[in-house]
Amino acid sequence: MLRVGSVGIVGATGAVGRTMLSVLEESNVEIGEVSLFASERSSGQVMKFRGKDVTVETLSEEAMHRGFDYLLFSAGGEVSRRFAPIAAASGTTVIDNSSAFRMVPEIPLVVPEINGHLLRNYTGIVANPNCSTIQMVLALYRVHDRYNLSEITVSTYQAVSGAGNKALKEYDAQLNGSNEVNVFAKPIAHNVIPLIGALKDDLSEEEWKMINETRKILNSRSIDVFPTTVRVPVRIGHSESVVARTLFPIMSKDDLIETISSGEDVVLQDDIVTPLEIAGSDLVYVSRVRLFDAHTFALWIVADNLRVGAATNAVRILEKHLILNSDGTGNVENAEGENKDNENREIFSNR
Repeated sequence: MLRVGSVGIVGATGAVGRTMLSVLEESNVEIGEVSLFASERSSGQVMKFRGKDVTVETLSEEAMHRGFDYLLFSAGGEVSRRFAPIAAASGTTVIDNSSAFRMVPEIPLVVPEINGHLLRNYTGIVANPNCSTIQMVLALYRVHDRYNLSEITVSTYQAVSGAGNKALKEYDAQLNGSNEVNVFAKPIAHNVIPLIGALKDDLSEEEWKMINETRKILNSRSIDVFPTTVRVPVRIGHSESVVARTLFPIMSKDDLIETISSGEDVVLQDDIVTPLEIAGSDLVYVSRVRLFDAHTFALWIVADNLRVGAATNAVRILEKHLILNSDGTGNVENAEGENKDNENREIFSNR
Protein backbone atom coordinates (compact mmCIF):
# COMPACT_ATOMS: atom_id res chain seq x y z
CA MET A 1 0.00 0.00 0.00
CA LEU A 2 1.29 3.44 -0.97
CA ARG A 3 0.74 6.17 1.62
CA VAL A 4 0.63 9.94 1.31
CA GLY A 5 -0.40 12.66 3.73
CA SER A 6 -2.29 15.18 1.60
CA VAL A 7 -3.54 15.34 -1.99
CA GLY A 8 -5.55 18.12 -3.62
CA ILE A 9 -7.37 18.48 -6.94
CA VAL A 10 -7.65 21.87 -8.62
CA GLY A 11 -10.61 21.99 -10.99
CA ALA A 12 -12.32 19.24 -9.04
CA THR A 13 -15.83 19.88 -10.36
CA GLY A 14 -14.92 19.61 -14.06
CA ALA A 15 -15.13 16.45 -16.17
CA VAL A 16 -11.47 15.53 -15.72
CA GLY A 17 -11.34 16.71 -12.09
CA ARG A 18 -14.23 14.44 -11.16
CA THR A 19 -12.54 11.57 -12.97
CA MET A 20 -9.29 12.28 -11.11
CA LEU A 21 -11.18 11.95 -7.84
CA SER A 22 -12.70 8.64 -8.97
CA VAL A 23 -9.35 7.23 -10.12
CA LEU A 24 -7.74 8.28 -6.82
CA GLU A 25 -10.57 6.60 -4.93
CA GLU A 26 -9.98 3.36 -6.87
CA SER A 27 -6.21 3.49 -6.45
CA ASN A 28 -4.05 1.70 -3.89
CA VAL A 29 -2.89 5.02 -2.42
CA GLU A 30 -3.81 5.60 1.21
CA ILE A 31 -4.44 9.35 1.56
CA GLY A 32 -4.55 11.16 4.86
CA GLU A 33 -6.42 14.25 3.64
CA VAL A 34 -8.07 15.15 0.34
CA SER A 35 -8.74 18.78 -0.59
CA LEU A 36 -10.81 19.92 -3.56
CA PHE A 37 -10.61 23.33 -5.26
CA ALA A 38 -12.64 25.05 -7.95
CA SER A 39 -13.83 28.52 -8.93
CA GLU A 40 -15.88 30.60 -6.53
CA ARG A 41 -18.98 29.62 -8.52
CA SER A 42 -18.47 25.94 -7.69
CA SER A 43 -17.17 26.29 -4.13
CA GLY A 44 -19.35 24.87 -1.41
CA GLN A 45 -20.31 21.82 -3.41
CA VAL A 46 -19.93 18.57 -1.48
CA MET A 47 -18.25 15.62 -3.18
CA LYS A 48 -17.63 12.10 -1.88
CA PHE A 49 -14.25 10.44 -1.43
CA ARG A 50 -14.14 6.93 0.04
CA GLY A 51 -17.43 7.44 1.85
CA LYS A 52 -16.59 10.83 3.32
CA ASP A 53 -17.94 14.26 2.36
CA VAL A 54 -15.38 16.73 1.03
CA THR A 55 -16.44 20.36 0.56
CA VAL A 56 -15.06 22.13 -2.50
CA GLU A 57 -13.01 25.20 -1.60
CA THR A 58 -12.47 28.35 -3.62
CA LEU A 59 -9.10 28.26 -5.37
CA SER A 60 -6.83 30.98 -4.00
CA GLU A 61 -3.17 31.86 -3.73
CA GLU A 62 -3.42 31.52 0.03
CA ALA A 63 -4.65 27.92 -0.34
CA MET A 64 -1.72 27.10 -2.64
CA HIS A 65 0.69 28.28 0.05
CA ARG A 66 -0.60 25.64 2.47
CA GLY A 67 1.67 22.95 1.09
CA PHE A 68 0.44 19.54 -0.03
CA ASP A 69 2.24 16.36 -0.91
CA TYR A 70 0.57 16.41 -4.33
CA LEU A 71 -1.78 18.70 -6.22
CA LEU A 72 -3.46 17.51 -9.42
CA PHE A 73 -4.41 20.43 -11.67
CA SER A 74 -7.15 20.27 -14.31
CA ALA A 75 -8.47 23.79 -14.60
CA GLY A 76 -6.91 25.11 -17.82
CA GLY A 77 -3.60 26.70 -18.74
CA GLU A 78 -4.33 30.17 -17.38
CA VAL A 79 -5.18 28.83 -13.92
CA SER A 80 -2.15 26.52 -13.95
CA ARG A 81 0.26 29.29 -14.92
CA ARG A 82 -0.99 31.44 -12.05
CA PHE A 83 -1.37 28.93 -9.23
CA ALA A 84 0.89 25.93 -9.95
CA PRO A 85 4.20 27.81 -9.42
CA ILE A 86 2.93 29.09 -6.06
CA ALA A 87 2.11 25.55 -4.93
CA ALA A 88 5.42 24.21 -6.22
CA ALA A 89 7.35 26.94 -4.40
CA SER A 90 5.62 25.80 -1.19
CA GLY A 91 7.01 22.29 -1.57
CA THR A 92 4.08 20.65 -3.36
CA THR A 93 4.62 18.27 -6.26
CA VAL A 94 2.20 19.55 -8.90
CA ILE A 95 0.86 17.28 -11.63
CA ASP A 96 -0.61 19.59 -14.25
CA ASN A 97 -3.05 18.45 -16.93
CA SER A 98 -2.94 21.64 -19.01
CA SER A 99 -0.55 22.48 -21.84
CA ALA A 100 1.01 25.34 -19.83
CA PHE A 101 4.28 23.60 -18.91
CA ARG A 102 4.55 20.64 -21.30
CA MET A 103 7.22 22.09 -23.55
CA VAL A 104 9.26 23.82 -20.83
CA PRO A 105 12.62 22.02 -21.16
CA GLU A 106 13.30 21.62 -17.43
CA ILE A 107 9.79 20.32 -16.63
CA PRO A 108 9.30 16.58 -17.23
CA LEU A 109 6.47 15.53 -19.54
CA VAL A 110 5.64 12.11 -18.19
CA VAL A 111 3.91 8.92 -19.23
CA PRO A 112 5.08 6.73 -16.32
CA GLU A 113 5.24 3.50 -18.33
CA ILE A 114 7.68 5.16 -20.74
CA ASN A 115 9.75 7.79 -18.94
CA GLY A 116 8.79 7.49 -15.29
CA HIS A 117 12.46 7.51 -14.31
CA LEU A 118 12.40 11.31 -14.77
CA LEU A 119 10.46 11.54 -11.50
CA ARG A 120 13.29 10.21 -9.33
CA ASN A 121 14.53 12.91 -6.93
CA TYR A 122 12.29 15.45 -8.67
CA THR A 123 10.05 18.01 -6.98
CA GLY A 124 8.07 20.80 -8.58
CA ILE A 125 5.74 20.78 -11.57
CA VAL A 126 5.23 17.63 -13.64
CA ALA A 127 3.37 18.00 -16.94
CA ASN A 128 0.65 15.54 -17.91
CA PRO A 129 0.60 15.10 -21.73
CA ASN A 130 -2.26 15.66 -24.12
CA CYS A 131 -4.89 12.90 -24.15
CA SER A 132 -4.33 11.85 -27.77
CA THR A 133 -0.57 11.83 -27.34
CA ILE A 134 -0.72 9.57 -24.27
CA GLN A 135 -2.65 6.74 -25.90
CA MET A 136 -0.61 6.91 -29.10
CA VAL A 137 2.81 6.75 -27.44
CA LEU A 138 1.67 3.93 -25.12
CA ALA A 139 0.70 1.89 -28.18
CA LEU A 140 3.97 2.68 -29.98
CA TYR A 141 6.74 2.99 -27.40
CA ARG A 142 7.84 -0.64 -27.43
CA VAL A 143 8.09 -0.53 -31.23
CA HIS A 144 10.25 2.56 -30.88
CA ASP A 145 12.44 0.83 -28.31
CA ARG A 146 13.01 -2.11 -30.64
CA TYR A 147 12.91 -0.68 -34.18
CA ASN A 148 13.27 3.11 -33.82
CA LEU A 149 10.27 4.97 -35.16
CA SER A 150 11.10 7.43 -37.93
CA GLU A 151 7.66 8.63 -38.98
CA ILE A 152 4.10 8.66 -37.58
CA THR A 153 1.01 9.68 -39.52
CA VAL A 154 -2.04 9.87 -37.27
CA SER A 155 -5.67 10.83 -37.70
CA THR A 156 -7.60 11.21 -34.45
CA TYR A 157 -11.31 10.76 -33.77
CA GLN A 158 -11.70 12.63 -30.50
CA ALA A 159 -14.69 12.47 -28.16
CA VAL A 160 -16.76 15.50 -27.18
CA SER A 161 -15.85 15.06 -23.50
CA GLY A 162 -12.28 16.03 -24.36
CA ALA A 163 -13.53 19.61 -24.61
CA GLY A 164 -15.12 19.56 -21.14
CA ASN A 165 -18.56 19.74 -19.56
CA LYS A 166 -19.69 22.74 -21.61
CA ALA A 167 -19.01 20.79 -24.79
CA LEU A 168 -21.03 17.81 -23.55
CA LYS A 169 -23.95 20.09 -22.68
CA GLU A 170 -23.79 21.69 -26.13
CA TYR A 171 -23.67 18.24 -27.75
CA ASP A 172 -26.68 17.04 -25.77
CA ALA A 173 -28.61 20.21 -26.61
CA GLN A 174 -27.89 19.74 -30.32
CA LEU A 175 -29.04 16.13 -30.13
CA ASN A 176 -32.31 17.52 -28.79
CA GLY A 177 -32.71 19.98 -31.64
CA SER A 178 -30.73 23.06 -30.60
CA ASN A 179 -28.89 25.03 -33.31
CA GLU A 180 -26.70 26.91 -30.82
CA VAL A 181 -22.93 26.63 -31.41
CA ASN A 182 -20.54 28.06 -28.80
CA VAL A 183 -17.82 25.53 -27.95
CA PHE A 184 -16.96 24.16 -31.38
CA ALA A 185 -16.46 25.79 -34.78
CA LYS A 186 -19.42 23.85 -36.22
CA PRO A 187 -22.29 21.76 -34.80
CA ILE A 188 -20.90 18.51 -33.38
CA ALA A 189 -24.09 16.44 -33.22
CA HIS A 190 -24.33 14.17 -36.30
CA ASN A 191 -21.16 15.82 -37.60
CA VAL A 192 -17.36 15.60 -37.81
CA ILE A 193 -15.13 18.65 -37.26
CA PRO A 194 -11.55 18.38 -38.64
CA LEU A 195 -10.14 21.11 -36.41
CA ILE A 196 -9.29 21.10 -32.70
CA GLY A 197 -7.86 24.36 -31.41
CA ALA A 198 -6.70 27.49 -33.21
CA LEU A 199 -4.60 27.30 -36.36
CA LYS A 200 -0.93 28.23 -36.40
CA ASP A 201 1.10 27.74 -39.60
CA ASP A 202 -1.65 25.51 -41.06
CA LEU A 203 -1.65 23.17 -38.05
CA SER A 204 -4.09 23.24 -35.15
CA GLU A 205 -3.04 23.57 -31.52
CA GLU A 206 -3.91 19.91 -30.96
CA GLU A 207 -1.76 18.84 -33.91
CA TRP A 208 1.23 20.81 -32.67
CA LYS A 209 0.80 19.15 -29.27
CA MET A 210 0.96 15.69 -30.81
CA ILE A 211 4.11 16.56 -32.76
CA ASN A 212 6.09 18.20 -29.97
CA GLU A 213 4.91 16.04 -27.07
CA THR A 214 5.59 12.77 -28.90
CA ARG A 215 9.16 13.80 -29.55
CA LYS A 216 9.70 14.90 -25.95
CA ILE A 217 8.18 11.79 -24.36
CA LEU A 218 10.01 9.36 -26.65
CA ASN A 219 13.20 11.45 -26.30
CA SER A 220 13.69 11.67 -30.06
CA ARG A 221 13.67 14.89 -32.05
CA SER A 222 14.11 12.98 -35.31
CA ILE A 223 10.63 11.41 -35.40
CA ASP A 224 8.43 13.04 -38.04
CA VAL A 225 4.81 13.29 -36.85
CA PHE A 226 2.02 14.14 -39.31
CA PRO A 227 -1.27 14.56 -37.38
CA THR A 228 -4.83 15.43 -38.34
CA THR A 229 -6.97 15.92 -35.24
CA VAL A 230 -10.75 15.53 -35.60
CA ARG A 231 -13.68 15.95 -33.21
CA VAL A 232 -16.42 13.33 -33.59
CA PRO A 233 -19.89 12.91 -32.02
CA VAL A 234 -18.81 10.37 -29.37
CA ARG A 235 -19.20 11.10 -25.66
CA ILE A 236 -16.17 9.25 -24.24
CA GLY A 237 -13.23 7.54 -25.90
CA HIS A 238 -10.66 8.84 -28.37
CA SER A 239 -9.78 6.72 -31.41
CA GLU A 240 -6.71 6.99 -33.61
CA SER A 241 -5.70 5.62 -36.98
CA VAL A 242 -1.91 5.41 -37.10
CA VAL A 243 0.49 4.56 -39.92
CA ALA A 244 4.11 4.45 -38.75
CA ARG A 245 7.51 3.74 -40.25
CA THR A 246 10.64 2.38 -38.57
CA LEU A 247 14.35 2.80 -39.24
CA PHE A 248 15.09 -0.87 -38.68
CA PRO A 249 13.15 -3.66 -40.43
CA ILE A 250 10.36 -5.43 -38.56
CA MET A 251 10.93 -9.19 -38.67
CA SER A 252 7.29 -10.25 -39.06
CA LYS A 253 3.72 -9.32 -38.21
CA ASP A 254 3.83 -11.77 -35.30
CA ASP A 255 6.90 -10.02 -33.93
CA LEU A 256 5.19 -6.62 -34.35
CA ILE A 257 2.16 -7.88 -32.44
CA GLU A 258 4.33 -9.33 -29.68
CA THR A 259 6.28 -6.06 -29.42
CA ILE A 260 3.16 -3.90 -29.14
CA SER A 261 1.59 -6.32 -26.63
CA SER A 262 4.65 -6.08 -24.39
CA GLY A 263 3.77 -2.46 -23.64
CA GLU A 264 2.61 -1.81 -20.11
CA ASP A 265 -1.15 -1.10 -19.85
CA VAL A 266 -1.64 -1.94 -23.54
CA VAL A 267 -4.08 -4.61 -24.74
CA LEU A 268 -3.96 -5.94 -28.29
CA GLN A 269 -7.17 -7.54 -29.55
CA ASP A 270 -7.96 -9.56 -32.67
CA ASP A 271 -11.48 -8.13 -32.91
CA ILE A 272 -12.05 -4.44 -33.64
CA VAL A 273 -12.31 -2.14 -30.62
CA THR A 274 -14.57 0.92 -30.46
CA PRO A 275 -15.01 3.73 -27.91
CA LEU A 276 -18.35 2.38 -26.73
CA GLU A 277 -16.92 -0.71 -25.03
CA ILE A 278 -13.79 0.84 -23.49
CA ALA A 279 -15.35 3.72 -21.54
CA GLY A 280 -14.26 3.44 -17.92
CA SER A 281 -11.13 1.40 -18.68
CA ASP A 282 -7.58 2.39 -17.71
CA LEU A 283 -6.01 0.51 -20.62
CA VAL A 284 -5.06 1.38 -24.20
CA TYR A 285 -6.64 -0.95 -26.77
CA VAL A 286 -4.99 -1.75 -30.09
CA SER A 287 -6.60 -3.59 -33.01
CA ARG A 288 -6.42 -3.81 -36.81
CA VAL A 289 -2.65 -4.30 -36.88
CA ARG A 290 -1.34 -4.32 -40.46
CA LEU A 291 2.23 -4.76 -41.66
CA PHE A 292 2.55 -3.24 -45.14
CA ASP A 293 6.26 -3.84 -45.55
CA ALA A 294 9.30 -4.37 -43.33
CA HIS A 295 9.28 -0.70 -42.29
CA THR A 296 5.61 0.32 -42.45
CA PHE A 297 2.70 -0.73 -40.24
CA ALA A 298 -0.75 0.52 -39.21
CA LEU A 299 -2.81 0.39 -36.00
CA TRP A 300 -6.22 1.34 -34.64
CA ILE A 301 -5.93 2.71 -31.08
CA VAL A 302 -8.77 3.44 -28.64
CA ALA A 303 -8.72 4.68 -25.03
CA ASP A 304 -10.93 6.47 -22.50
CA ASN A 305 -9.79 10.08 -22.87
CA LEU A 306 -10.93 11.16 -19.40
CA ARG A 307 -9.09 8.32 -17.68
CA VAL A 308 -6.09 7.12 -19.73
CA GLY A 309 -5.80 10.47 -21.49
CA ALA A 310 -5.89 12.57 -18.32
CA ALA A 311 -6.88 11.36 -14.84
CA THR A 312 -5.35 7.88 -14.85
CA ASN A 313 -2.04 9.10 -16.22
CA ALA A 314 -1.95 11.85 -13.57
CA VAL A 315 -2.60 9.37 -10.76
CA ARG A 316 -0.01 6.98 -12.20
CA ILE A 317 2.49 9.86 -12.13
CA LEU A 318 1.65 10.36 -8.45
CA GLU A 319 2.08 6.64 -7.73
CA LYS A 320 5.36 6.42 -9.66
CA HIS A 321 6.71 9.49 -7.90
CA LEU A 322 5.80 7.98 -4.53
CA ILE A 323 7.50 4.68 -5.36
CA LEU A 324 10.69 6.36 -6.54
CA ASN A 325 10.97 8.96 -3.79
CA SER A 326 9.39 7.62 -0.61
CA ASP A 327 10.93 5.18 1.86
CA GLY A 328 7.54 4.43 3.38
CA THR A 329 6.02 2.35 0.59
CA GLY A 330 7.36 -1.11 1.38
CA ASN A 331 10.37 -2.99 0.05
CA VAL A 332 8.55 -4.91 -2.69
CA GLU A 333 7.03 -1.84 -4.34
CA ASN A 334 10.27 0.10 -4.10
CA ALA A 335 12.17 -2.77 -5.67
CA GLU A 336 9.70 -2.87 -8.56
CA GLY A 337 10.16 0.84 -9.04
CA GLU A 338 13.92 0.42 -9.09
CA ASN A 339 13.74 -2.32 -11.71
CA LYS A 340 11.45 -0.35 -14.02
CA ASP A 341 13.59 2.73 -13.60
CA ASN A 342 16.72 0.83 -14.58
CA GLU A 343 14.88 -0.58 -17.60
CA ASN A 344 13.93 2.90 -18.73
CA ARG A 345 17.44 4.21 -18.25
CA GLU A 346 18.83 1.45 -20.47
CA ILE A 347 16.24 2.18 -23.16
CA PHE A 348 16.94 5.90 -23.23
CA SER A 349 20.70 5.50 -23.13
CA ASN A 350 20.53 3.45 -26.33
CA ARG A 351 18.77 6.11 -28.38
